[in-house]
This record gives sequence, structure tokens and C-alpha cells, in this order.
Amino acid sequence: MSDARELQSSEDRDALHDQFDEVWGNPRGWRALTIVNHTTLGLRFMVTGLGFFIFGILLAMLIRTQLALPGNAFMGPEMFNQVFTMHGTVMMFLFAVPMMEGLAVYLIPKMLGARDLVFPRLSALGYWCYLFGGLIICSSLLLGVAPNAGWFMYTPLSSAAHSPGINADFWLLGITFVEISAVSAGVELVVSILRTRAEGMALHKMPIYAWYILTMAMMIVIGFPPLILGSILLELERAAGLPFFEVAHGGDPLLWQHLFWLFGHPEVYIIFLPAAGIVSTLLPVFCGRPLVGYRAVVLGVLTIGFISFGLWVHHMFTVGIPQLAQAFFSAASMLVAIPTAIQVFSWIATLWLGKPRYNVPMLWLVGFLIIFVCGGLTGVMLALVPFDWQVHDTQFVVAHFHYVLIGGMLFPLIAGLYYWLPHFSGRMASERLGKWGFWLVFIGFNMTFLIMHWTGLLGMPRRVYTYESGLGWDMPNLISSVGSFIMVIGIATLFLDLALHFRFGRPSGKNPWQADTMEWATSLPPNPYNFVSLAKVTDRHPLWRDPDLGESMARGEHALTVIDHGRRETWGVDPLTGEVREIIHLPGNSWLPFIAACCIAVLCLSLLTKTYPLALFACFASVVVLLRWSWENGAHPKAAPDAKTQPDEPPLHSRTCDGPGLWGMGVTLLSNGALYLSLLFGWFYLWTVAPNWQVPNAPVFNHWLLFASSLLLTLATPWQRQVLARLRRGDDRGLFACQIGLAAVGLVQAALLLIALRSEALQPTARAHDAVIFVILAYSFGHALLAGVLSGLQALRVRIGYVSGEAPYEPLVVAQFWYYNLVVSWCSYFAIVLLPPTFGGA
Repeated sequence: MSDARELQSSEDRDALHDQFDEVWGNPRGWRALTIVNHTTLGLRFMVTGLGFFIFGILLAMLIRTQLALPGNAFMGPEMFNQVFTMHGTVMMFLFAVPMMEGLAVYLIPKMLGARDLVFPRLSALGYWCYLFGGLIICSSLLLGVAPNAGWFMYTPLSSAAHSPGINADFWLLGITFVEISAVSAGVELVVSILRTRAEGMALHKMPIYAWYILTMAMMIVIGFPPLILGSILLELERAAGLPFFEVAHGGDPLLWQHLFWLFGHPEVYIIFLPAAGIVSTLLPVFCGRPLVGYRAVVLGVLTIGFISFGLWVHHMFTVGIPQLAQAFFSAASMLVAIPTAIQVFSWIATLWLGKPRYNVPMLWLVGFLIIFVCGGLTGVMLALVPFDWQVHDTQFVVAHFHYVLIGGMLFPLIAGLYYWLPHFSGRMASERLGKWGFWLVFIGFNMTFLIMHWTGLLGMPRRVYTYESGLGWDMPNLISSVGSFIMVIGIATLFLDLALHFRFGRPSGKNPWQADTMEWATSLPPNPYNFVSLAKVTDRHPLWRDPDLGESMARGEHALTVIDHGRRETWGVDPLTGEVREIIHLPGNSWLPFIAACCIAVLCLSLLTKTYPLALFACFASVVVLLRWSWENGAHPKAAPDAKTQPDEPPLHSRTCDGPGLWGMGVTLLSNGALYLSLLFGWFYLWTVAPNWQVPNAPVFNHWLLFASSLLLTLATPWQRQVLARLRRGDDRGLFACQIGLAAVGLVQAALLLIALRSEALQPTARAHDAVIFVILAYSFGHALLAGVLSGLQALRVRIGYVSGEAPYEPLVVAQFWYYNLVVSWCSYFAIVLLPPTFGGA
């Protein structure tokens, strides 16, 4: 009887998994382009990132070959500038951040006990934008027109007068395209971590890696928009002649540096934090004990995320900023060492109190600790303004940031890849090849960059393609170049190990490292749905507490096992307590993200070639595809084929007033607001600092149009709030009329702003003053038009029945966009109309 019951149980289990495969399974052939599952997309991000990494390494080898000997003619100055620019661009924008995001996209739902990320199609759009944007940037080198002004694109060198070709345009448009991907993933990860954890997993019970990724994702959401804005402004200057960075017309080239480093210094920690999260995840496993000081580490991570936004002038000590500002940013640069040290001491204490097992991942972690601490010490040195003045723009700085970025990111990443390799293949890598690879990389890295500190102290500048003999730089450069080739041999050994293990690696079995986190409760490799049943998790180390948890989940002994409705589902939980609120139903595979990315790619290419009619068509097509995407949402039959739930289960999120879309819109608007605040920062910076700031004697547009549009939106807000308050109570009376009215308000507001934009007195190509006003008005116009269109679509959905008192979700999401427009409209009015005359600026 017992054998019969076990056989029946096995058959039921297989049947249940087959049902889940029908709903969650990935298609093959051309339809693989429609996949939105986080496991597949995470792997695609990582494989693509490794491809760009190989490309970046090849560029680095060209640089080191050129600098190995004095007077080397291996490359000319133009080719060197292109290779140098592309190396930094590829490593920073196409490898480091996307690789870490890809790993997070793969791991986070599994670690949190969820089945997928909360916006799967957004993840798919992010991947395709990343791939297409990266290919566009890299193709420029093959075409001989690669960016050549440095990966930081400082103006005026990158302006049209000094870089007249399309080299810089490849960088500006391609990077903006790639940043769409980064911000998309940031929004996705923030909302998923806060809203789709396992039942009972309160914030203080989350895996430590999730805290690192949450902080990183929030930093991306806030930190990347300044660079996006800077790229847009510089491209507008190059293509349309709007003089944001031209001193003669009231601009200032230092504005670019401020916008770039408002992104650039948080970027360092955006790269470091997820790598540190890997360290904090792996050390307890290989030491056989929990991480020492969990709460202190979490506090340190959050503190780093906050302080990192106050360090951007750390890179600008030599540009002539006031001494008070230098003192402030110098102190802030040293202050960030405190929360970083908290993590380092936590890792050391965990090693001290545990019983370390020195497998290959552990070797990389120890190598990381050595190299990162060295990089941190030179970082404190560079935070001292007098020392920074001496070594600024020398090879010392190059050595420092390679110690921080390679030591702080690449070493933990390789440790993590070895650790999670059974997830990708179900097999274990070779210990022998792995150790050979580690020692070659470790020795080669220190030969390359440790000696470079000496070269920098001897006065060798960075960004030079050759140098004369007899300056004392010959031997150090040769040693650095030899070391770089040793390091590359080590990396090649790692790739060989990676390739061979898929064929010859021994099967890993379940949880081969005796790990504690939920990703090891899946099958290896995992199913598309991760878990056939969702368990309650109230411990930070669930697999140490219950080693058989994965088996019981696979047998369907926990929650949310019904699948005959055809929906992809996961829990929606309270952000703080982890208490289940609703069932989040997730969209399935779709062509729409791929098509939208293709339209944006056409837009990018048409702007590159200055085919503006095609660019206008591609922009329109992109908006149409994205709006079509939004149509299959909420109560739409394709989004929720069957709205029924089990008697003991909470409602579907589309039938509540607090679904993940509200959070997604809020985080997206946070990113949007960071871009807008960066624009206002540019306005006030030029107003107060630009040496030739030119203020016209008469107003450049009718200010009453902006006031009227703001007032109109203000008057419409109480009506909207009243209708939405009734909707929250299940009463949808007046909802259709409200959405129609809001659509009309949006279109009227857009018309008023368009009239203001077309003012004959507004001369955006003649004065930076007018150019900034033009961009602010254009920004408001685009948002007003979009708000009107969204409300019009909501009215149509109300009429069809997709939105009602029973499905009240969507108008509440769109309302956030309206409130954002209201705030932006009045801020713009105060910034460009009221404040300048108040302070004597007009």
C-alpha cells in the first residue's frame, strides 16, 4: 500500500508539473524571441554581458600593446582614442552594470520564493534595448567611426566643433538606448523585491543579497537619469545647435561634468554593491555560519547608497570649484569609507568565527578582500584634495579605479558564477582549472595595476597613446603590459573551464554547497516557474532550517498550486511584513517587447543618420506599440483569462486598489523626477555660474500660457480625486466622464504649451537661457500629451468594461502620472517665470 501511494504521489506530482509547464513553458524557434521568463532573460543578460566583456578585454590588450614600449607605432592617435573610449564604454556600460542586473534578474525571484519578476515584459524590453544599443555602439568601431572623446565624453572636446563626425553621436544615442534597459531593470527589481516575496518573509528576514540589489536598483532609478539628460542635451547641441555647453552663448562645459558625475560616482557603488552582496551571500555558506552583523551590514549598505549621491565633485577637484565645496566633497568622500568598513569587518568576523572551505569560489572571495581593501586605501588618498591635485589625470588614478572596479566587481562576480554554475548546467566545474585561472588572474592583475601606481607617481599622464624613452616609464609599462597578458590567459582558462564543464563536469546534485537560500530549493537547472508551490518563509536561512523544503515545494505541499485557470501567478505581499495581500497575475510570452525595442532601435539609427522623417515615424510607432502593450492589462481577457480564485485565497491584484502597477508607476516617476530635477539643476547652475549667461530684455514666451495650463490642471485635480475616492469604495459612477474630461484637459494643456514653444521670441539656438526653457516646455508638453492619451484610453476601457468598481486598479495608476504633471507644471512656472525676477535674474 505504501508503494502504491508513493507511485500515485509521483504520478500526481508529474501531472502537476506538466500542467505548470503548459502555462509557463518557453517556446522554441523564432517564438523564443517572445520569452519573458526571468530565468531565460537573466541568462541572456549574462551571456550577452560576457560577450561584451570579451570584446572589452581585446580592446584593453590593444591599449597595453601600444603602451608596452616608448614610441610604439602599433596604433596611431586616432585609433588609440577610439579603442580607449570604447574600452571604457564597453566595460562600464555594456558589461559591469548589465551583468550585475542580469544576475539579479535571474536570482531575485528564486531567492525570494517567487515565480517571476513582477513586470516580465519590462524585463524583456530591457534586454532587447541592451542588446541593440550595445551592438549599435560596438558597430561604430568596425565602421571606423567609434567615439573618440573618452568614455566620459567631456565637453567641449565632444562638441560638434571639436568632434564633427558621427563618432560622438554613436556614444550619445547608443548609451541613452542602453540606459533605458538599466532603468527598466531597476524599476523591475525594486518593485519585485518589495512586493513579490514569499509569504512571511518580512523585510528583516530577506536574504542579504536582496538588500544589496534593492539598494542598487534604487540607485539606478535615481542615478542614471542625469546621464540620460546630459546625453540628450549634448545631442541636441550637436544636432540642432542648442548651446547648453558653449560659453559664448551662455552655456558652460562644466555642466556636462556635473551631470555626468551625478551619474558616474553612484555608478561606482551601483557596480560594487551587488558584488558585495555576492560576498555577503557566499561567505556564510563557505564558513558554515550566518553572516556576522546582518543588521549593521544592511544599515551600511543603505548608508552607502545615500552618501554616494553626495560625492560627484570628488572627480572635479581640479576644475576650479570653490574651496568650501572642495572641503565638503573631500569629507564626504572619506565618510563613505565608514559604511564600507562595516561590511569588510563583518566579512572578516564571519571568516574568523567560521570554518572556511577553500573551494574555487572562496579563493576569489579572499582575492577580492585583498584587492578591494588596497583600492579603498588609494581611494581615501584621492579624497585628499592636495594629493588629488598631484596625481589627477595620471596612471595612479587608472590603477585606483581598476583596483576598485575589478577587485570590487570582477572577483566577486567570478566567485558567484562558480557558485551558481550548477544552476545553469546542473554540473560542477573543475577545481583544478578554476584554481589555475584564479592564480593567473590574481598575479597578472597585480602585475598590471600595482605597478601602475608607481608609473602615475612618476608623472605619466593617462589617455596618452605614446611616450618618450628616458622618462622612467619604460620598464613599469612593459611590466604592466606583460601582467595584462598573464591576466588574460587566466581569464581564458576560466572560459575554458566554463565551456568544458557543460560536457565533462560531474553532476552537482541538489544544493551542492549546503547553501541556506531559496534558489537552491529549485530543480537544477530550474523550471520556468521556479516552484510548483509557494512555501511560507519566516527564517533568513530557510534551507538550513528545513533542508527538505525544496522537495516539499516540488511535491506541491504548499500554496498556490492551482493552474487550470491558465494564469501565471505569484504572491503579492505587504512590503514590510511579508503578509499576503493579493495574487499577482503575470503576463505571458509576447512579441510586443521585441517589436518595441526594434522600433526604438530604428529611432536611434535614424537619428544617427539624420533621417528625421524616419525618426519621427519610428518614434510614433514606438509609442503605438507601447500603448498596445498597455492595453493587455488588468481585467483584459488575455491578462486574466479567468478571474476566479480559490475560496481561501486573496483576490487578483487587478481587482484591488494596490497592485504592483501602482508601485511600478511610482518608482518610474521617481526616475522621471530625477531627470527633471537634473534639468532644473542645469537651469540654476547656468543661471548662477555660467560666465556669459545672457538674459533677454523681454520675455521669450507668453508666461500666461504656462500659468493657465498649470491652473487648468490644478482645477481638474479635486474632481479626479473625488471620483477616484468613490472608485476605491467600489462605486464607478462618473468614472467615464472623468476620464473623458481629463483627456480633454491633457490635450488643452498640451496645446497651450505648444503655442508657448512656437513663440517667435524664443531663440533656443542663440542663447543657452532660451535653450533650457525650450527643453523644459518640451518636457511638459510631452507629458501633458501622454497624460491626455492615457486618460482617453482609460475612458475607452471603462466603456468596454475592463475598468469598473470591481476592477478599479488602472485609473489609480494613471492618476499618479497626473499628480506628477501637476507638480512639474508648477515647479517649471516658479523656476523659469517667478524666481529669476525675484532674485534679479531677469
